[in-house]
Amino acid sequence: MRPLPGLSEIESIAAELCSVVPPTPQISWPLLNARAGCELWVKHENHTAIGSFKIRGALNYVNQLMAREPRVAGVIAATRGNFGQAVTFAAARRGIPATIVVPRGNSAEKNRAMRALGADLLEHGEDFQAALIRSRELAAERHLHWVPSFHRDLVWGIAVSALDFLRRTPELDLVYAPIGMGSGVCALIAARDALRLPTRIVGVASLQAPAIALSYDAGRVVAAAASTRIADGMACSEPDGEALGHILSGAERIVRVSDDQTEAAMRAYFSDTHNVAEGAAGAALAAILGEGAAVRGKRVGVVFTGGNVDSGTFARVLAAS
Repeated sequence: MRPLPGLSEIESIAAELCSVVPPTPQISWPLLNARAGCELWVKHENHTAIGSFKIRGALNYVNQLMAREPRVAGVIAATRGNFGQAVTFAAARRGIPATIVVPRGNSAEKNRAMRALGADLLEHGEDFQAALIRSRELAAERHLHWVPSFHRDLVWGIAVSALDFLRRTPELDLVYAPIGMGSGVCALIAARDALRLPTRIVGVASLQAPAIALSYDAGRVVAAAASTRIADGMACSEPDGEALGHILSGAERIVRVSDDQTEAAMRAYFSDTHNVAEGAAGAALAAILGEGAAVRGKRVGVVFTGGNVDSGTFARVLAAS
């Protein structure tokens, strides 16, 4: 398992990325504090140019790729939406084409956003895993560079925001982060360790996408089908082994939340802050709201990972209140 970045590495990457993606706000909302029973600080990664935390990871990945392979013909990746937007955004800045593979029935609005950024969008398979396999096949067939969903360069870029979060808030007792393929939570672990803070990091998994929680409990990669209706950014059926290793060594535990809890938290975000949360962002807040005494009276952080949810889906979530 390769080491996570240290303080000097993260600061060096920050110097490159902050002119492209300025630091996002972190806000302690009084209504959310009252609801959660703690001093809650929200890192608003929904305020980036693509509405998601993944943007800095992709920018760093493509920057490092171009330094190694300046004549790369193009990149290809699989996604449910946010990662595809990030890769396409980063590739466009360097003048290279991006091919993005999504499963059939993927979010229409996320698909439209990726195309608007310049992606050549292809639909394949019924779930993310099928799209992932096809993206690797196409990389070989078309001589494109395949961008993995978890990679050290992605983590190092995302760690720029994690470092900003932990530096600019009062010292946090706990931070909660949703887990898909693991780049976000690993970035938090890297930043926490780089700053030598005692902050405990809690991962959040969907009950309807339990692979990462099962893997954490078993101490090894365990595959499990994902069937979440709302947290598509967490719909991973087979965790990355390197990511799991860092999570096992750096996260205190993993909390599981249901789709119903996630949707209730999305409503809470809108009611208390008027921010639109996608499922993964809602899941992290749902975990905090379900923790009770574990967070009561503490200073807690949460990563608002993104706000990219289809309008029809969000309307249904709000109507269910």
